[in-house]
Amino acid sequence: MVAISSPHFVIFPFMAQGHTIPLLYLARVLWQRQNTVTIFTTPANSPSIRSTLQDTSVSILELPFPENINGIPSGVENTDKLPSMLLFPQFATATKLMQPQFEKTLDDLKPPVSCIISDTFMGWTQTSAAKKGIPRVSFYGTSGFGMTMYEILGRQRPHSLTTSLDEPFSIPNFPQLTLTRNDFDPPFDQLDPKGPTVEFMIEQLIALGNSYCLIVNSFYELEQRYIDHWNQYIGPKAMCIGPFCTAKPMILEEDQSIKPKWKHWLDEKMKSGDPVLYVAFGTQAEISKEQILEIAKGLEQSEVNFLWVIRSKGMEILEGFEERIKSRGMMVREWVDQMEILRHKSVKGFLSHCGWNSVTESICAGVPILAMPFMAEQYLNARLITEEFGVGVRIRPSSGSVRGFVKSEEVEKRVREVMDGKNGKEMRKKMKKVGEAACAAMKEGGSSWQTLDQLILDVTNYQTN
Repeated sequence: MVAISSPHFVIFPFMAQGHTIPLLYLARVLWQRQNTVTIFTTPANSPSIRSTLQDTSVSILELPFPENINGIPSGVENTDKLPSMLLFPQFATATKLMQPQFEKTLDDLKPPVSCIISDTFMGWTQTSAAKKGIPRVSFYGTSGFGMTMYEILGRQRPHSLTTSLDEPFSIPNFPQLTLTRNDFDPPFDQLDPKGPTVEFMIEQLIALGNSYCLIVNSFYELEQRYIDHWNQYIGPKAMCIGPFCTAKPMILEEDQSIKPKWKHWLDEKMKSGDPVLYVAFGTQAEISKEQILEIAKGLEQSEVNFLWVIRSKGMEILEGFEERIKSRGMMVREWVDQMEILRHKSVKGFLSHCGWNSVTESICAGVPILAMPFMAEQYLNARLITEEFGVGVRIRPSSGSVRGFVKSEEVEKRVREVMDGKNGKEMRKKMKKVGEAACAAMKEGGSSWQTLDQLILDVTNYQTN
């Protein structure tokens, strides 16, 4: 291969945990490939980023987050801290006010910046890149399937003749595939969506259309037909260079005195031969008190061992629950290293909201998924892993819709199916094969490795028209 000079990548994640984490993995991948990498963030988000990348030479620069934004409390610099996700449009739009300082800082970087990689929600960085005569690469944090279905919905309106949210409709170019409007998040489930979120997304999609390319945290073999459709009919060019989480280093040895309690607990379960279900629903889903209670009841009735990572306010609802399940369940309130949990040999299932990061991490760890989506493109991801890949089961609402209240009996039934049943063993075998394919894609010579090689070469040779 012809030797090429090392480009300087600037990475600007959107200020939400689910959007930031994969780009930190990508920063590590690029750094491992001998590229110069600089990450932009804000002061409140900086400590966790620095901690994650402390063993690398990735540079981290801070820009002040805009102040006095209507509805956004002072000091809130991440969507995870928003009082309500209804404030998302104001928060996301406020990031545009960082543009002058961002561009000024870009001018001072050495070596000169070769490429800006930014979240699709940071569409204004496309303007900055154009001013500097460098390519902007957009990062779409969902599956190739999810982003393609949303684009088809908006462009071709296959749902236009439906009369209810649960009426199935077929997808153009995918004759075997039927979806419902309930598979899409409000307001995009409406026949004529309007409002701040729609306006914001239109702005981001225009910027995406002007971007050099789009990178996807997936591997080509997994989502070939959806990536091919995107590249043939939608654009800009989508490049699968993941799953990024394979870049996370394994923790082999650790000081027993600082080993987290959950790790000790999992180790004990492994020694006694007790399989564990991992339960986590991400940081942004707003789950009702009644639903949390029903999930807890289902887990208790299932009689399986489980590790549940839950927000503190969720624990306030579950009075007496922790005491009742203490012999076989553990509740964790603090931040955890999800990949380390999924990689633990005792963990045999994952009750998940189906955020794409969680899906890719579960795939790479070979752990089947119990799909219980709550928001965004999670409903589409749930369909992908259960109906197409066959590496998970769907936990169904009692209404018969893909959305709605899930009863404890359904949680209990599906948990037992994955953890104890024959179906669970088959899914683990299948997920192991998918995980091996994911890791192979990221290794030297694999499809994601080669695609990243091509991107680095393209950036190195980029010239403004």
